[in-house]
Amino acid sequence: MGKFTASAQIGFNRPMYSAVDHQLMSQALAQAQQALYLSNPNPRVGCVIVKDGQVIGRGHTQRVGGPHAEVQALADTKANGFDPLGSTIYVTLEPCNHTGRTPPCVDALIAAKPATVIVAMSDPNPLVGGKGLERLKAAGIDVRCGLLESEAQALNRGFISRMTRGLPWVRMKIAATLDGKTALPNGQSQWITGPIARADGHHWRAQACAILTGVGTVKEDDPSLNVRDVKTERQPWKVIVDSKLETPLSAKVLRDPQVSGVILVCASLDSQDVQEKAKAFQALGVEVIAMANANGKVNLPKLFAYLAQERHMNEIHVEAGFKLNGSLLRENCVDELLLYYAPFFMGDGIGMANISPLTTLNEGRDWQVIDQALYGPDMRLRLSKK
Repeated sequence: MGKFTASAQIGFNRPMYSAVDHQLMSQALAQAQQALYLSNPNPRVGCVIVKDGQVIGRGHTQRVGGPHAEVQALADTKANGFDPLGSTIYVTLEPCNHTGRTPPCVDALIAAKPATVIVAMSDPNPLVGGKGLERLKAAGIDVRCGLLESEAQALNRGFISRMTRGLPWVRMKIAATLDGKTALPNGQSQWITGPIARADGHHWRAQACAILTGVGTVKEDDPSLNVRDVKTERQPWKVIVDSKLETPLSAKVLRDPQVSGVILVCASLDSQDVQEKAKAFQALGVEVIAMANANGKVNLPKLFAYLAQERHMNEIHVEAGFKLNGSLLRENCVDELLLYYAPFFMGDGIGMANISPLTTLNEGRDWQVIDQALYGPDMRLRLSKK
């Protein structure tokens, strides 16, 4: 995904910002972090309102259909007994200028009559894309854009991806040994990493719109694929790539589909056998869709386009096995790798992904490190596609 440089695109200059401006926008970003597990498919946005050197209101985006960050911060300002007239408002994303499930935030801000609105990044949504900033400016408000822009973008990689590419941000999580093995030769993989690393994995699950796996993992490990180790008000959807609908009806991942939603993706619903299987899944409340490629397998690029454009999903978290990982990497569907390495060697075992061998070393240099960290004895490495 190319970098979305918002303020340059809409013609707003980047003024000099003070240390106080940086500090207060950092507070707004901390508010946005509180929406990390909450706001999908809306972006994670935070807002801080300041008057006479004092923070008088804070807010972050609520669950879809609920108030946006600016409205929350204005309500907090009122609850604290302050008037936002003449204030400075720091917000991590351009206020919306269109009516969706909620009224435009721009209207609420104009009515509050602040002196200044400082925005981290413009909205990549073509319905907004600078129009919100222009309306604030037309109302006589001093508008600035671009403060801590890259930090705001990092919070909303998936939203930016969906709006600019029509695709979700796809993150592939793999737990492996130092020699890159993800399971014993018999398929046993629980648990390679320790509990602290697994809890961090749940942090990434919780912020995704959906967790995607393959039928092989379902049959081998019978995972629940829910969020357990971090507190969250919403559970991600579960998407199972299953060309022939071989998922067992008793699989844990199919339990309580009303809680998070389950989508089974097969190649075709043409045969009577597959149609009967689909009816059995649908009776459990599971959605079944068909999406075939030329080889009679699931069309993975088409699936991700569907999840973004039709289901409005920003981030997909992949926890799959050797075969599906390989297919996703070969078809260039993966934007980020989330790799956990346990400090031991396995020797013989199953690798990370079924990919073709390189003929030269330079062919494989297409990933760059985002960050690295230790979780107990295990190391986590995050990489993005160059």
